[in-house]
Amino acid sequence: MSLLRSSATVGLLTLLSRVFGFIRDVLVADIMGAGPLSDAFLVAFKIPNFFRKLFAEGAFNAAFLPMFAGMLKVKGKEVAMHFASSIMSALIVVLILVSAVSMYFMGEILALIAPGFHASPEIRALTIELSRITFPYLIFISLVSLLSGILNSYDKFVASTLNPVLLNIAMIFTATCVTGITKTDAHALAYGVLLAGILQLAWMIHATMRFRVLPRVQKPVWDDDVRTMMHKFVPVAFSAGIVQVNQLIDMVLASYMDSAVSYLYYADRLYELPLGVIGIAIATALLPMLSRHIRANEHEEARRAIDEALRFCLLVGLPATVALIAIADPIIRIMYEHGQFDASDSNAVIPALIAYAWGLPSFLMIKVFSSSFFAAQDTKTPVKIALICMCVNLVGNLILSQYYQHVGLAASTSISGWLNACLLGYLLKKKGVFSPSRELIQWSMKIVVAVLGMAVLLELCESGLSPWLHSTQLAWQVSSLSLLIVAGTVTYGVGIVGTGVVKRSDLQRWLQKNPKK
Repeated sequence: MSLLRSSATVGLLTLLSRVFGFIRDVLVADIMGAGPLSDAFLVAFKIPNFFRKLFAEGAFNAAFLPMFAGMLKVKGKEVAMHFASSIMSALIVVLILVSAVSMYFMGEILALIAPGFHASPEIRALTIELSRITFPYLIFISLVSLLSGILNSYDKFVASTLNPVLLNIAMIFTATCVTGITKTDAHALAYGVLLAGILQLAWMIHATMRFRVLPRVQKPVWDDDVRTMMHKFVPVAFSAGIVQVNQLIDMVLASYMDSAVSYLYYADRLYELPLGVIGIAIATALLPMLSRHIRANEHEEARRAIDEALRFCLLVGLPATVALIAIADPIIRIMYEHGQFDASDSNAVIPALIAYAWGLPSFLMIKVFSSSFFAAQDTKTPVKIALICMCVNLVGNLILSQYYQHVGLAASTSISGWLNACLLGYLLKKKGVFSPSRELIQWSMKIVVAVLGMAVLLELCESGLSPWLHSTQLAWQVSSLSLLIVAGTVTYGVGIVGTGVVKRSDLQRWLQKNPKK
């Protein structure tokens, strides 16, 4: 299966998840707005997600998946599945211990990541209570991540990509059917997170059983392969930890600002749409593919895959960036400004979204470049770069937040992201793993021309549709925003076809199952 066909499959399913995610966020904004209750739930939700991104989807997958895919390619299914069974069994033991200890010391953990909450004992107590409900989600989603990695190694992406849909459906269910019977609305959402973890693990067990790749639970065996993976896991965990520390620093500082945790969350969710649909899709398809090419010494194929991944990121990422900046105001107001979420909340979220959007292309490139290092089992280089970027982000946070509050935190994130992407790309070029081709550079310039045309049209259309975008009728608002998005999309489509960025032959080649080399 070609990289872009795999990425398109993952991307479309991720888009489905994001649609449900937006419905969830609209409900959360309507029920709780952007205030203390919302802040308490969002911190409680972020705590297990921090550990998930650090260990499960971050370090663990980056260390496990290349080894598993390489074994599958070279040694066969039996050896690879024995390795997976050993790893899963050890993971279960570690997850239970980490969860038990973390839930017991939740007060101390909260003091580290949201010290500003100590000024309000009620919010602090509520956040601890909610966190103890949501934390077991870590156990379920970590095992889900392992089973997803196994399926991805077989180029089976559908089952694993549908997992976030289950999370959003579970939270939508509790937000609409359980609120009113729990202590607070935040408690209903917290129970939704726990329900989602159970559903996601059950779904992945079913999927791996269907394809006959479900690992066995056994007594953990610390053989050479497991020890090798653990040696790789530690530096990757440190690298992923640096990235997560950046986000923790944002949360620590935001906890001292009124409603800043919520403001950053709502802005982050919108810029995460293209990042999730494009970046996660590319990384999910690219890592196992590169791992197989590199393990088989197919270096030219690996370089071609990286080039193609960057093209896809630019093709979809650049217009998404410009659109988020150009029409941030109507997007935020029409999506969120209902119920408890008022105009002052919109005014706070809009500039944060714009600050995040500037960094979107860099985070897409990081997904591609870091996958290239991990596929080559080089875990040290990303660690060094991540450490440098963490320091830059910390300094940027401390300086910019003094002048721009939560918007400064978002801007610092984008600045450190661009530095990370540039350093990773430079070192990949220096190592000879990848060098941007002349065709890629020319292709990129044509995309910029098409994006500029789209930006001009969006500005003109937003001005012309202003009476309907600011109407008191939600139907007029949604219709005019939809028209604005369609006009921008069509303009960009005409632009990339007119400049020769995309040809019909390209689409056929990208989407066919076995493209010719």
